[in-house]
Amino acid sequence: MAAQRVLIIGGNGIISGSVTRLLVERGANVALLNRGTSTTRPAIEGVENVIGDADDAASIRSAIGDRDFDVVANFRAFHPRQVSADIELFTGRTGQYVFISSASAYQKPVAQLPIVESTPLRNPFWEYSRNKIACEDALVAAYREHGFPMTIVRPSHTYDPTLIPLDGGWTVLERMRRGAPIVLHGDGTSLWTLTHARDFASAFVGLLGNPHAVGAPVQITSDETLTWNAIAGLFADALGVESRIVHVASDTLARELPYGDGLLGDKAHSVVFDNSRVKSLVPGWQATIPFAEGVREIVDWHLADPARQQIDTELDAAYDRLVAAHSG
Repeated sequence: MAAQRVLIIGGNGIISGSVTRLLVERGANVALLNRGTSTTRPAIEGVENVIGDADDAASIRSAIGDRDFDVVANFRAFHPRQVSADIELFTGRTGQYVFISSASAYQKPVAQLPIVESTPLRNPFWEYSRNKIACEDALVAAYREHGFPMTIVRPSHTYDPTLIPLDGGWTVLERMRRGAPIVLHGDGTSLWTLTHARDFASAFVGLLGNPHAVGAPVQITSDETLTWNAIAGLFADALGVESRIVHVASDTLARELPYGDGLLGDKAHSVVFDNSRVKSLVPGWQATIPFAEGVREIVDWHLADPARQQIDTELDAAYDRLVAAHSG
């Protein structure tokens, strides 16, 4: 049986990097299209590097020439114009086109838990999510009108050792290390789902070339749910410090901090996912890495190199102001 020919658009990111490494490990012929300019993540061995700009349809067309692929997966499509260009380019040239959408596209606030693939899509708070919905709409129309072989994948909050899933990143962890309070939205008891990129990759790769995955969305997340208080506590444990938390209303944080849209459009809402569909498509798949394990990878990776410990002084000062205004 010939090796699967896969084009990955979007480079060596948190999700795409884990997917690419697993594909190579399983013997696929992987062409990785990116600009070839990343200096922050190591190159992936065993792939064909194709130089092109994922944000430029003409650049993608020039980079791949007249080649076709068993699977094309685009990890760098954020606007419907990009997806529309991909539909035009890859019609008749791939057996499956996989679009990486986002679980943030689901209705906010969510009317019913757990979230399933048929949960309505609507996010009035965050333009990023609305653009992902518009991308999905273009793909659904292409599938219905002329059978474009699309699969929509909706990750939630997926991480690897390089990503600190607390808004504010290392600035928040450094506050923990020096004994300063950190700020969490609401009362910290809303539920959240964190998925390790290796778990995501093992499910994602099982969808590639799977005819039952064509034509419909599938979400891939861990089954573990944690409160934000618990997530902060796990970071404190991994750092060997005590967690000191000041809770501030989400609306207030959205006004005061640069990541307000993503907070109101995603993290401020409880999310619990039903992964029955992906488990039926990829028999035997189960997310196996609990965040208590993943958090140690994150902390160890950042502590291994001082260059990774970047503090945003303006954000740190904003946290100080919020703590002073809302403590007591």
